[in-house]
Amino acid sequence: MRLKSLDVFRGIAIASMILVNNPGSWEQVYPPLEHAEWHGCTPTDLVFPFFLFIVGCAMSFSLSKYSQTAKKSGAAKSQLLETEAQKNADKKPASCFLLPASNIYWRIARRAAILFILGLLLNTSSIALDVLLNSAPVENFGKIRIMGVLQRIGLAYFISAIAVLNLSPRNQKLLAVAVLLGYWGALTVFAVGGYTAGELTPEGNLGGYVDRLILGSQHLYKGGPFDPEGLLSTLPAVVTVLTGYFTGEWLRVQQIKTRTSINLAICGLSCVVIGHLWGFLFPINKQLWTSSYVVFTAGWALLLLAACYETIEVRDWKWGRPFEIMGVNAIFLFVASGIVARILLKTHIGSGETAATTYTWIYENWFLPWAGPLNGSLAFAVTAVLFWWLILYGMYRRGWAIKI
Repeated sequence: MRLKSLDVFRGIAIASMILVNNPGSWEQVYPPLEHAEWHGCTPTDLVFPFFLFIVGCAMSFSLSKYSQTAKKSGAAKSQLLETEAQKNADKKPASCFLLPASNIYWRIARRAAILFILGLLLNTSSIALDVLLNSAPVENFGKIRIMGVLQRIGLAYFISAIAVLNLSPRNQKLLAVAVLLGYWGALTVFAVGGYTAGELTPEGNLGGYVDRLILGSQHLYKGGPFDPEGLLSTLPAVVTVLTGYFTGEWLRVQQIKTRTSINLAICGLSCVVIGHLWGFLFPINKQLWTSSYVVFTAGWALLLLAACYETIEVRDWKWGRPFEIMGVNAIFLFVASGIVARILLKTHIGSGETAATTYTWIYENWFLPWAGPLNGSLAFAVTAVLFWWLILYGMYRRGWAIKI
């Protein structure tokens, strides 16, 4: 079973990620396309959790046969071994379903490691380009940021997949609730670094303290006291993936009817309300990935999925094909666009210390004159999305799908 609405949802998420990551100028951005400065949530703050949510949805389909096999009783496993022994005389290779754990765990670990390494390479590329093109000191390699978007996706996927394969559905949900409540308690009860208990500033929160203790300040985002994709906040991000997984598991057994879309929407609205109300006690905050933020963004993800499901699966409308094309090679798109953007930012047109970066030169000469500062910055970002769509369309036409 494959739902096109999930592919379209993934495409919307990655297209939105490219849009908000590539303004012509960070000084000229419409407020909805900016992240909340700290507490709060803008449409841009929905993009990353949407991507993690759809990772969980896809996981429910890809891991379904393995999770069911892994949960077989001891008697069933014995029966499998007995069957294998009976066939041993024929010297036939054992079915892949006889050893689900070793195969699937290796695949999960491999995928998570590749995502983490790709993220590290992206972080390294910024320093490497500065060293090669701008005479930056080689010592900067000792300040590489360890965490990042792809690293978080890899870790959250790995932990979620292990939980899915080893816990019953009931215990999976209990784990999700326990993580959200435990994270809430940890960030509001413990006092660290000389700050008061419940300090939720970049310097005084528990997550930042853990990051500085384990990773070191020099390896955090911009060398600051806190990393928005840090270690401790990855735990509630795991719940975002699990929420997507629970949704996918539910969708797999539902009939393709409007009633399914309505149920998704009702659940989504409920999560938005609960997350909003929880935010009065534990503020909605993307950078801390607070528990209220997890519930709030899951609600919006369910609402978007309900709209995609109703229009694409139930009514068979064809509007989603452009996004489906982008969703097929989402990770490739994120990595490739990140590398190209870094090259444009580290190269210069002109000479001297005041020479504009290629990125800025394109914005100021191709977009600013006819569209103005704000609309020109938006036009730059939209052009970046269209540019990458054309590349992905060519890959789609040739059947090129880069899988991890």
